[in-house]
Amino acid sequence: MTIRRTALLIVLVLAALIGGTLAVVKYTTDYLLHQHAVAIAQRWARLLGENIGDLEQIAAGQQPSSRSMTFFDWTVHGGDVYRYEIFNRQGYSQLVADHHQTALVDVSEFRPEAAAAAKTDTMSAAVKEGDAQELPAFYAEAYVPVLSAGHPIAVVAAIVDQTDERKRVYHTFLVAAGFLCALTSLAFMVPAGAWYRRTLEKERVDAEINFLAKHDPMTRLANRAHLTEHLTEALDRAVRTGGEIAILHVDLDHFKDINDRLGHHAGDTVIRLMGDRIRETTRAGDIIARLAGDEFAIVQTDIAGKAETEKLAQRLLEIMAQPFIVGGHEIPTTASIGIALAPLDGRDPERLIRSADLALSKCQSDGRNCCRFFTPDLDAELQARLALETRIREATHKEEFELYFQPLVDVATARTTGFEALLRLRAANGSPVSPMTFIPIAEQIGMIGRIGAWALRQACRTAAQWPDGLTVAVNLSPMQFDGTIVGTVRSALDETGLDPGRLQLEITESLLLEDTETVMSQLVELKAIGVAIAMDDFGTGYSSMSYLWRFPFDKIKIDRSFIQNLQDADTSVETVVRTIIHLGHSLKMRVTVEGVEDGRQLDLIRSLGCDEAQGYYLARPMPTCDVAAHLLGELMRTHAKPAAEPRRILQLVR
Repeated sequence: MTIRRTALLIVLVLAALIGGTLAVVKYTTDYLLHQHAVAIAQRWARLLGENIGDLEQIAAGQQPSSRSMTFFDWTVHGGDVYRYEIFNRQGYSQLVADHHQTALVDVSEFRPEAAAAAKTDTMSAAVKEGDAQELPAFYAEAYVPVLSAGHPIAVVAAIVDQTDERKRVYHTFLVAAGFLCALTSLAFMVPAGAWYRRTLEKERVDAEINFLAKHDPMTRLANRAHLTEHLTEALDRAVRTGGEIAILHVDLDHFKDINDRLGHHAGDTVIRLMGDRIRETTRAGDIIARLAGDEFAIVQTDIAGKAETEKLAQRLLEIMAQPFIVGGHEIPTTASIGIALAPLDGRDPERLIRSADLALSKCQSDGRNCCRFFTPDLDAELQARLALETRIREATHKEEFELYFQPLVDVATARTTGFEALLRLRAANGSPVSPMTFIPIAEQIGMIGRIGAWALRQACRTAAQWPDGLTVAVNLSPMQFDGTIVGTVRSALDETGLDPGRLQLEITESLLLEDTETVMSQLVELKAIGVAIAMDDFGTGYSSMSYLWRFPFDKIKIDRSFIQNLQDADTSVETVVRTIIHLGHSLKMRVTVEGVEDGRQLDLIRSLGCDEAQGYYLARPMPTCDVAAHLLGELMRTHAKPAAEPRRILQLVR
């Protein structure tokens, strides 16, 4: 129901209530007035019949006595009686007494009411309207039979003027009606007003809900679903008319840094300002939508050609290069824009959006702060991406991933202390797929949780077969810290029987940049189980140091980029590595260096006091079946007489 119809309904109901109230009060007033007038007339008629002793003679046409004449004069001049009439038993008038005279009539008039009263021995009365000349404007008329020995001897008619009484009653009626109407209006309008306000609020809320179902609440722009609807209509129209449309995928470069430095409130403000700038730059008919985060899409319809879209993209790059002012901070920004044209680059919304997304990825790989159009070679990349997504889903469902294990070596003793479990995947043709390629995609399509749980369970099952004392390290994705990771770890340990002290969980600094308190609480629960927590790739982020005192990590792993940059003549990297090792030992954390590729590097980190090393120089990642051979070979190398420890050898190859 619309607001106009609601208001009209309220007015109609109120009018009906007021009209009904007036009708009820009017009917009640008329009824009471009628009853009052009749009672007055009857009373005066009875009074006359009781006080005139010669009524029978008067009814017979004789002159009334002086006493009766006096009584007649008194009643018509001192009371409310307008006129008296005396009728005989046949209903003919004999005497009339009014304000002018009291006299016998010259010509008798027949009154049916008088005859009926005499015949039935019952009085009758009525209220009538007069002409205000011969009769009052409003009067009551009563006919009362006078009985003697049970038989009527005359009929007395009294006409009582009720004009003033009616005016008084009607005045009272108007006051009462007005008061009742006011009360009725108040009694109705209070709940009706509340209902009307509630209806307005409900319609506003419904409108907002319907709006938010298709729009982004922060920028008030269309959301992805609404964009798809508009894009579908635009594509259909373009096919019919032979026109061309373009979609521009706009992404703010390094937006995450704004959130990290200034907080999410500042980031939200930048998003809103970014939406405002896009509105001001585009045409009135262009469709603007916020896809997610700092990503926006613009649909241009009926474009004149590629040049028109490129011109818009360049304008957008210029306005996005202007700093945003938020909370007194000047935030320098740039943007990247991927562009796809229809129907050339796609004939359905999803394909067209993905083509623009691939063009955006090309911008980012080319250094950002630029625009790129979709090209067919990017389509090949798209098909490869889709094929890889399919392979990841298939491998997850069939558990076709593999685990390779790379040794962690004690620098002082050159003995293996444990292994890091590394996830591997083969393509449909059997060729290996780089973890740097498939793991980010698995995170994007939401499969990393199941994959990570499988890897954790498989690593624990494998490590449970190794000799006591050997640990296994498993990498965790930030996506796994969704509130389920503690249960996943407990389940893997319970299922495989692995001692929690032999399991190390490796996390990266990026995990702690999202929701630190939530992540920290899960890390505390994991540590309470008894597993070790290691920070992987330490030193690659700008805030690594701040996390070391907030959570008692068991180990830090220095990123391979440090060891690869060690040069004989450059002591700065060596100083940094030494400082990190010293810091870790001061906090009672073991320190592992990744990426050891030659003996010189191993000797250097040994001299710096590093605890463990990992790298191709020590051992490459190996399948599960090669772990026992690796351990046996290591044992044979470190003992002059292998046969001296047959039990140990048997244990390793078990």
